Formats: sequence, structure tokens, C-alpha cells
Amino acid sequence: MRTALQAAVGLLLALLAGRAGASLLATIALGAPSPPPPTDLAGAAAAAAAAAPAGAAAAVLPAPAPSASAPSPDAALAARADPIASYTLRASLDPAQHTMRGEGTLVWRNASRAPQRELFVHLYLNGFKNPRTAFLRAPVGGFRGSEILYDYGHIQVTRFAVREMGGADVWPGGKPTTPGDPEDETDIRVELPQPVAPGDAITIDLAWDAHLPSLALRTGHHGSFHMVGQWFPKIARLEPDGTWAHFAYHRLSEFYADFGAYDVTVDVPEGFTVGATGRLVEEQRRDGRAVRRFVQDDVHDFAFAAWDRFREMRATTEDGVAIRCLFPAGNEREAALEIDLVRFGLSRLGAAFGRYPYGTLTIVHPPEGAEEAGGMEYPTLITTGGSWLWPAVGVRFVETVTMHELAHQWFYGLVATNEHRHPFLDEGLTTYAEADALRARYGDGSAARLLGIELDLLAQYRVGAIASGHNGAVAQPATAFIDGEDYAGLAYTRPAVLLATLAGVYGEDVVRRAVGRYARENRFRHPGPEALLEAMRREAGDEAAEALRAGLFEGAWVDYAVATFQSWPADAAPDAPPADAGADAPPADAGADAPPEGGSEAPAYRGHAVVRRRGSLVLPVDVELHGADGGVQRARWPARESVARIAYAGASPLVAVVIDPDRRVLLDDDLANNARRSDRDLLAPAVLSRASFGVGLALTLLGP
Repeated sequence: MRTALQAAVGLLLALLAGRAGASLLATIALGAPSPPPPTDLAGAAAAAAAAAPAGAAAAVLPAPAPSASAPSPDAALAARADPIASYTLRASLDPAQHTMRGEGTLVWRNASRAPQRELFVHLYLNGFKNPRTAFLRAPVGGFRGSEILYDYGHIQVTRFAVREMGGADVWPGGKPTTPGDPEDETDIRVELPQPVAPGDAITIDLAWDAHLPSLALRTGHHGSFHMVGQWFPKIARLEPDGTWAHFAYHRLSEFYADFGAYDVTVDVPEGFTVGATGRLVEEQRRDGRAVRRFVQDDVHDFAFAAWDRFREMRATTEDGVAIRCLFPAGNEREAALEIDLVRFGLSRLGAAFGRYPYGTLTIVHPPEGAEEAGGMEYPTLITTGGSWLWPAVGVRFVETVTMHELAHQWFYGLVATNEHRHPFLDEGLTTYAEADALRARYGDGSAARLLGIELDLLAQYRVGAIASGHNGAVAQPATAFIDGEDYAGLAYTRPAVLLATLAGVYGEDVVRRAVGRYARENRFRHPGPEALLEAMRREAGDEAAEALRAGLFEGAWVDYAVATFQSWPADAAPDAPPADAGADAPPADAGADAPPEGGSEAPAYRGHAVVRRRGSLVLPVDVELHGADGGVQRARWPARESVARIAYAGASPLVAVVIDPDRRVLLDDDLANNARRSDRDLLAPAVLSRASFGVGLALTLLGP
């Protein structure tokens, strides 16, 4: 789920940073261009471009060799989900009263190892029932959903009868289960008259009445526009060990459910257009009503939008996926753009994470005033948003929202993680995939091309990632985040920038393959973080997997800094630096006695730089040593130790040192201390043509 507030605030800061970048760069200007990086850094140009100012050229490096354990090809992808919870439903919507009557059946199978004498059922609409619900009592600043309801919503189950148990209606004995919160009715425990054995299935006849709230956080009504999400009694997921993953509806929490087949009939007044999960298989019109039936296998939710003023645009991909965009009049340009992005995204994301297996994709662009319905994902249906103004001025807000929600078809849809317990597994991976796809589409201007500035999404997302980096671990449950800003920073941007950092260090293709392996191997499954770590280990190695683990679970951070540097005539002290070389220098150094580069001629000067790594995130970096004559030497620092001495031997004095000159480590807390020079007059007026340093520095100074 992408929010307008997240995008707008981050973009504003990043655009300001781009303007400030040029002047800030002057403080660390270096004249001579750097030599190509060593081959073990190949494929990591992404991070260099991530914060580059307009017009800067990022080096394009050769891709790393393919992994010996490449992910399975699409032909080996799981073809179907194991159907655990399947629904056949009928919903009749009264848009004038904003009410809905529903009925149908749920076929549920106990796929765990333990017999079950109880069921847990989510009634998400009850989160909007009154001001005392857990949802409405806890507004979250810094995120969406801060609107004030003028019309409350609720759901009332009128039948929940188990056919295999004599048709007994077990709902009257159901009880809310939110611990210590008798006012909340979004998580209901229902006792069964007899157990359901492992492997057995039951059929439950359902009926309910619902009132949709004024539009709030994914669902509700605005005028005659209705976004109908989380609208039916939805059974919780039973884990393989026999424990239920059930929870109250929390402001920052999303969803978690089993796969199944959905067959849903939506009954609305004639004149209303409906966009829904799945494919339309039947349509009838009678008595002033339009009745449409949608079906979709291998999904874990169903949502629909209904409005009597939708315009429509359609397209079909080369693979035969039917794309349908529903939008308000005046947004034709945005609709065409969204369809174009979806066509590109289905191809790009499918190649990276496994082909899209469904035959349809519906885009709903909500009308003005219904922005709370935008930026949300459901199986085969996404909602977007954004004014015509954004594309007109060069800001890629519409593109970003569209690609983000489309990427959720993989990270939430096909890889159905527990969004309540591990929100970063859907939002963080989706943000990474979104940025990766848009950078492939638009290059350095993936966030904006405005006022002569090209801004990359990763530069924008770095702001939130750094701002939140010391506020807790990424791997927290939704209810543990103190506010919406931490949730946005830690669940969305920090894991995305962490993955982009690993891509910078170990190779873009390597990390993309790791995330692709995770997505392919866990299609139609419910993995936890350990599956992602294992995929990273298999593709990128133990060091990368450990960095990912520490970054996710330990709040690991990193700040590289040049502490001091020294040089002296080689004949002044043949075996050791002078006594005043600096107390800051460690006793052992990284190659202090290394021979000079470029031949056997004895160096005229020797020296060293003292570099430090603060924080517990361990990632190797390059260190550039600049001589007064324009010569540049580059050393690889593994950075396993917190301080090291990097040797210098050259034809002229050492005048400047730069850590990570290609800006591969996007999570470096403070870029301003990555460079140090002896005398600015000795340096050429050109400003570190590697470029990313300047905008990255600007973003740092505009951050925390």
C-alpha cells in the first residue's frame, strides 16, 4: 500500500536536496576521475546512480557471472495453490444507503496437524463501528487513515451454519477475542460442536448485513463511489502446527489469509460499473439491476469497486493478460499511463519474480475526494491515484503508485506472507521491486524530472530509510510501530534501501536473483523472513545474508568515516611513519606496506589513511587515495574491523581520501564524513564527478 503523504513529503525533500547538492559538493571536490572499480564489484552501478544529480554519468559495470544455483525457470513454478478457504458469495449493494446484504458458502479445510474445535473469523468492517474500536481509538500520525468518519460502518453476521454438524448455527456463541479490549469486535472466536480432524473439510452457510463507512483506509463510500474491501466474514489462517494467526484490526495492520477459489456475484443498480477481483464470466440485467459474476482461483481475497461515473480503458498484453482501467472523466491521460506501466510491469516483474499467473488485472483510479481508496492492492485488482498535475510537471507519482501496487501482486498476492506479523515482507520487498522496475523504465529520473533535476527513487527513499534507521528494527509486527512515520520508514523504505545497498555491494543481478528465488520458491505459500534470508544466502553468500539479517532484525546501521590521513617522503622514514603520524592510527593496518601501483619504480611518498566503520552493519567498501599529481589509487576495505589503516604509496603527497566513491552503500548514515582533503586549493574545481556523492550528501543533511 502506497500513500500520497509518503510520496509527496519524500519527493519534496529529495527535490530540495537535488538543488542543494551542487553547492554541498564543493566542500569535497576532487579533480581526477577515478579508475574503474575492481572486478569483484562488478554489477553494482545501481547505488551510484541512486543519488546522482542531474547530468551526472554513472559507470555501467559488467554484470556478475550467473549463480551456480539459479532459481527455477517459470516452467517449474507452482501451477496452483492448495485451496484451503474457498468462497461462493453473493453481494447486493444499495449505494444510496451504503449498505450491503451478503450470503453464500465457505468451504474450509483443516490443513494443520491438529484437530480443531474452534474457528477464528475476521470482521474487519467492525473496525469502523464506533469511536471505541481498537482501529479508531488509535489514530496514527504520519500515515494514511487520519480522516474523521462522518458515517460509521459495521458488519453483522446473521447465519454461520456448519452443514456437517447438523446445520448448527454456531455464530450466536461467538465471542470477540481482542485481549483486554471488550469494545473491539473485529476478531471473533467461534466454538464448534465437534472437532474438525486434520485433512477434513466443512461447508459453512453464511449470511450477513453490512454498512460501509465513509471512505477510510481502503474501504467505504464517497458520494456514489464505493470501494468494497474486507467486506465479508473472513476466516483467519490456521498455521500448520494448529495455531491460529488471528488478530484485531489495527490501524497499521493489513491482512493474512489462505488461498482458495472465489466465485462472487455482485448485484448493483443498473448504470453502475463494477471492477473486481477475477474475471467476469456472467452478466445479467433485470429489474433495474446489473448482476455480474466474477470468478478467480488461487487467491486469498476478493474486493470490488462500484461507481456510476466510471470511464473505462482496456488493453491486452502479449501474454494475453486483459488489463482494464476504471477512472473518472478528466483522467484519461493518467489511465493510459497506468495501463502502459502495468504492461511494462507485468513483463519486468514477471521476468524477475515469476510470470503473472492470472488472466486479468483491473486498475481502479478513484475520483477526487476518494483518495483514501487509492494506493491499495488486492488479488488481480489495484487502486492507484494522483492528479493530472503530477505527470504534467514531471513528477512520477502516478507511475510510482501504479508500479508499487502492481508489485504487490507478487509480494502479498502470490507470496502470501503474514502482513500483521512481518509487514516488511510485503511492503519492503514491494518498494524494492517498484524502485527496481521504475529505474529500468526511466533511468536516473525514476522519481521525477523537474526543473532540470533528475531524481532517482532510491535517492528519495534514502531520506526515510536514514531517518528511521535508529528507531527500531525493521522486522517488527505492525502493532509495535510507535507511529506512522516509523512504519513508513522501517516497513517500506529501509528494507528497500537495504536491498539496494546489497545490490550495490554484491551486484544488482545477484540480489535480484535472490529476491526472485524467494518469490518463485514460495509462490502460493506463506513464508517467513527465514526464507528470504536463505534465498539471499544461496545467491549472494553468507556475508550478504548476514548483513541482510542484521539490517532486518537488529536495527544494524553503518557510518563510514575518514578519520585522518598522512603522507611523507619515502626516504624520510623507510620503515615506519613519522612519530606524529597520528594517535588515531590503529596498530595494524590494511596493507600499509603494499607496493605502489603501476610498476616496480620506488614511490616518492608513502602514507596511510585511517578509516572507521561505526555501527554493526558490515559491508565491504572501496577507499580512494588521491595524490597531489592527480593520481588515484583504490583499495578494497572488507570493513570487518571498526577501524583500519589503508596504505598509500605514490609519486606525490596524499591530499584526499574518499570512502565508497561510487556510493554503493546507500544506507551509510552520514555521507559528509566519507571524504577528507588536506587543502581545497590543491583540488581541481570540478565537483567529484562521480556525482552521487553530492545528492546523497544533500539528502543526508536534509534528513535527521
